[in-house]
Amino acid sequence: MALLQEELKITWMQDLLGMKLALPSYQRPYSWSVQSTNTLFFDTYNAYQEGIEEYRIGSVILHKEHEKYNIVDGQQRLTTFSILLYCLGDEAQGLLQEKYSQLSNDVIVTNYKILSKRISEFSADERSDYKRYLLSQCSAVQIVTNNEQEAFQFFDSQNSRGKELDPHDLLKSYHLREMEDADEHQKVNIINKWENLNQNHLNDLFKNYLYPLTQWYKGKYGVDYSSNKIDVFKGIKSSNVFNYAIYHKASNLFVDQFNANGSSELLATRALNQFQLTQPLIAGNRFFNYTLHYGKQLEQIQKLIKKVHSNEQVPTRGSGNVYTKQLYECALLFFADRFGLENLTKGVMQQLYSWCYSLRLTMESVRLQTINKYARGKHERLNNGLELFAKISEMNHPEELKLIVLEQPAFDNKNIEKYKAVYTLLCEWNRW
Repeated sequence: MALLQEELKITWMQDLLGMKLALPSYQRPYSWSVQSTNTLFFDTYNAYQEGIEEYRIGSVILHKEHEKYNIVDGQQRLTTFSILLYCLGDEAQGLLQEKYSQLSNDVIVTNYKILSKRISEFSADERSDYKRYLLSQCSAVQIVTNNEQEAFQFFDSQNSRGKELDPHDLLKSYHLREMEDADEHQKVNIINKWENLNQNHLNDLFKNYLYPLTQWYKGKYGVDYSSNKIDVFKGIKSSNVFNYAIYHKASNLFVDQFNANGSSELLATRALNQFQLTQPLIAGNRFFNYTLHYGKQLEQIQKLIKKVHSNEQVPTRGSGNVYTKQLYECALLFFADRFGLENLTKGVMQQLYSWCYSLRLTMESVRLQTINKYARGKHERLNNGLELFAKISEMNHPEELKLIVLEQPAFDNKNIEKYKAVYTLLCEWNRW
């Protein structure tokens, strides 16, 4: 059980594509851009024209399951290669018979049109010769294991040496591996929800909201999120038998059973979505629900900000203004996480807005490091010593927020003129 040495080889594409390749449910959608598709075409076509004896497309990692080979890494290249061969008249492409998501189908159609247009310029002989070159002179390094976990380890190590994967992609792979006891339908359902999210928004959610918040309330450094910091979101493994893990796993099991047994709709919904940024998450299925939950919460908070504030009161032109708005969103998200969205009252929003935007009017330049220091109560210019996120994490009632006394800032005169709407609102709400 491990790497299948007899299947570790450099293989021609006709042999590789002739295998019983399959797309497992955890695979992300086919998403190669027109540019990437054109690059594969030009590279292989130029190699054909120049008579290069062998053109290698890289490595492909497969997980052998009975007679089927699940593609762990290489789906984008293999699918594009199959589309190209299809355009050349080789329509018996087994991989294209696999069930792709609607997102994938749309991209496949687009890239088919691009490649089909290229091929239409070829003579019949050129089509035949180029197709023969693709099948018999293009190759890949074939890596096969009969253990899914090991296949993912190869995948992670391969990608860590090349273009770095987005952290949330690595987390997806990790938590899918922790769902080994889940049935296929459950995996497909959760991955479809995940993949239907805007991937840039997903990256933004972890980088600018979830990671900072899980660090700031502990007084820790909360910026520069990257792939080497994803341990924060790996959670408690199902195999963990220590007391703290048993306690949290039991709590989550109760929540799931509570929801399954059917209580009032409100209580059941709250039970299903009951996550806390100050508590460890459970690896596997709960991680995906955790992500979906906070993505929805952030969206609701952003809508609330638009409802309460004018654009001038939450400016977004320039990086400093973007960072300040994100800090405000983080503060609202963290408070709502503890007490519920319904407790984001006008008084709460006034207090959190004042804390965030006092910094904007105090500082001529706001950088990420500025935000990071301020969030941990370590900024020397304003509210030094006020660890707001730590205080919120210890509150027992939302009204306790109003007991925090904020410093009156020494406003920068240029900023008063520049951010007139912000200054006016701060003065009105705080009677400055």
